Formats: sequence, structure tokens, C-alpha cells
Amino acid sequence: MKKSVIETVNLQKKYVTDTVETTALAGVNIQVGKGEFVAIMGPSGCGKSTLLNMLGMLDAPTAGSLKFMGTEIASATERHRANLRKENLGFIFQSFNLIDELTVHENVELPLFYQGLPKNEIKQRVDAALERVGIAHRRNHFPQQLSGGQQQRVAIARAVVGRPSLILADEPTGNLDSQHGREVMTLLSELNEDGATIVMVTHSPSDAEYAHRIINLLDGQVITERIHATSAALAL
Repeated sequence: MKKSVIETVNLQKKYVTDTVETTALAGVNIQVGKGEFVAIMGPSGCGKSTLLNMLGMLDAPTAGSLKFMGTEIASATERHRANLRKENLGFIFQSFNLIDELTVHENVELPLFYQGLPKNEIKQRVDAALERVGIAHRRNHFPQQLSGGQQQRVAIARAVVGRPSLILADEPTGNLDSQHGREVMTLLSELNEDGATIVMVTHSPSDAEYAHRIINLLDGQVITERIHATSAALAL
């Protein structure tokens, strides 16, 4: 496998209330190499979303190791995790999470403002991202003027505009019809071929087939992993 972007060892997450202790992750060991496309599958409640939140540094584990680009972050402060997210991660959500009051261009440029980039560089990056996902002709439209597939393309442009080390996708086709879903998955596959590292949570077996490797979770643990034969070169 190529150099690791993500590595977890015995990663655990428990949620505790006054009366109940719930184990969401019960010792997860995974590794994601640079340039890999990994799909995480499993039934509702198996820990997929919790694991994605851990990988996205949106929450801290209860126990275990979580390394990003070789650096341990399991015990990092929220400020440290926030800085790492801002500089290294791109997120794609099932519900798009676009801001209705902003245009397509404004939605995509928003993450770059937090990086303190010059205005001319922001414009160049946004234009390139919109062209890359085939939505540049809608740059001045608002989200509600777009189809679901077009909104997801905007969300993907927003995720990649900061040139992240890792893209995390949470059910990226969950709100799309089959045609638009295939278009989005083809786009993600093309981004991966261009070098993007992607981890995707999905319920869809057909979406998972776009990945190099499929990890199945059950009761907060990895139960199977399957590598596509055509992806064997990634291990070299």
C-alpha cells in the first residue's frame, strides 16, 4: 500500500448518558493509502457515520489510535482538529449542505476564505473547480435553481477547491435518482484517478463498486474487507 493518509488501531467510541452506555466503535483497525478510494458499508447503526466523524476529526475517539498523515490526533484538542480539517479535508454530504442565499460561485469559494488566500487565487481555484465538475455555466445561479445532481456537483467542487489530502463522502448519491447518482459516482471516480484520496460511506452496492476496497462494518467492528482485483497495483 502507498503512504498512509489514515490509520486507526483499536479505535473505540462510546457514548455515555446517565443510564445508558452505547458502544459505536468497538476496536476498528483500518488503513487508507494515498490515492485510494475506499467504501465503508454496513447496516444502519453499525458505526459507519461514527467512523466517518472520527476520520473527519469532527469527534474524538474514546480510546485507540487515529493517525492522519502519520501524526497521532486521537487526543488532539478541538482547535487542533479544526485546523487540520480546514487545511486537509473536504466533505461531501448526502443533503448537499449548500447555503441557499449564496450563489454557486459563492458556495464554492467559502472554504477558501478561511485559508486567507488572495482574492485572485480564490477566483482561479473556484473557476477551475467549477469547470472540473462541469457546473461552471451555473456559477451565478442559486442552489434552489439547480437539480439535485447539479447541487451535488457544486458540493463536490466545494470539497475539492481547497485541494484537500482526503475527501470524505457521506452517502453522496442518497438524495439522487439513479442517473444523477451514476454521474456523481463517475465524477468521484475521475477525481480519484486524478489523485484524490476518497473515503465514502454508502448503503449502495453499486456505488461501492467504484471503490478500490470495500470495508464492511457490523456492531462497530470491521467484519470483512474486499479489494478489487483491478486495484492490486495500489498495494505496490
